Amino acid sequence: MGTLEWVAASIPAVMWVGLLLTPWRPWSTREHIEADPQAGSVDLSEITVLIPARNEADVIGLTLTGLQSQGHGLQVIVVDDQSSDATAQIAASFPNTRVVSGQPLPEGWAGKLWALEQGKSHVRTPMTLLLDADIQLQPGLLAALLAHKRKDNRQFVSLMADLRRTSFWDRLLLPAFVYYFKLIYPFALSNSSFRHVAAAAGGCILVDTEALQRAGAFASLRNALIDDCTLARQVKNAGYRTWLGLSRSVVSLRPYGDLRSIHDMVARSAFTQLGYSTAMLLIVTILFIFAYGVPFILLGSAQSWRLGLVALIAMMLSYLPMLRYYQMRLTWALLLPLSALLYIGMTWSSAIRYWRGVRSRWKDRTYST
Repeated sequence: MGTLEWVAASIPAVMWVGLLLTPWRPWSTREHIEADPQAGSVDLSEITVLIPARNEADVIGLTLTGLQSQGHGLQVIVVDDQSSDATAQIAASFPNTRVVSGQPLPEGWAGKLWALEQGKSHVRTPMTLLLDADIQLQPGLLAALLAHKRKDNRQFVSLMADLRRTSFWDRLLLPAFVYYFKLIYPFALSNSSFRHVAAAAGGCILVDTEALQRAGAFASLRNALIDDCTLARQVKNAGYRTWLGLSRSVVSLRPYGDLRSIHDMVARSAFTQLGYSTAMLLIVTILFIFAYGVPFILLGSAQSWRLGLVALIAMMLSYLPMLRYYQMRLTWALLLPLSALLYIGMTWSSAIRYWRGVRSRWKDRTYST
């Protein structure tokens, strides 16, 4: 085997072994917070929950029920974003919950951010919990999150929700979604003072209200489709400390179940993640080919099968912590290359939508390029 062939064959092994050895350990699940069931009733009067809701009648009741179990004094504002179902009526039936009727979406705004902007003016507490309408907090979670925020002296803390896994496609793709997110935004770097990496999970963010105001939220990021990471970047650039972790106690109520639903979730923002850059799309595609495809090709080579085997073993080892955290069978690691193939396909689908003039499509709204 010539030098050039040996170098090419070595790339996948170097990539995966290098990933395992990186000091910030993007494959790790060490950054996490779980509910403290022993917390009891805690004083949460310093927090206002801000929930943007558009046609969420099927889940908003469970979300608000979860908040009722967190402690006393918690104030809740639900911004009804032009819903055509019973979202507002259900929300209004809960105690300490105020429903704000959202105004029509102005040009240049993303729907969720416009709803949050309208609700922000009603917040009077030192802290704000930004919560998606389909996120249920387990009892004791908010107390644990608040304690971590104070102990670590953070002004912005967020948790990535546990996505429901009820089908083969859910189990194949949703833990991998979190895994890839952590590779793109290593939590250890995002949680450090390193300014070039900032990330958040928009479903559950506890933030100082003052930090929100000084970061210019939400008007300054009004058309951002990846609003959580954009917000984290602006808060971090304003001089505040951010933190992001996982949690099995922050439960997503939204069912996916089939490949099409997951595709729609990923495709609405995948090309946005690449800055709408065709060059970046090609680079990522080449990286995926080397990382996931070339090791299998090498297994058929009499001279370089060992390099292919090393790459595959390192690849699967990097995925095992995520599977353990979500209490899944470790044999799902064998299907990681399949999930990679589907994700690169969904990214191309996102790019094709953009080239056809659709930047994103969500909640019966289309955002043009």
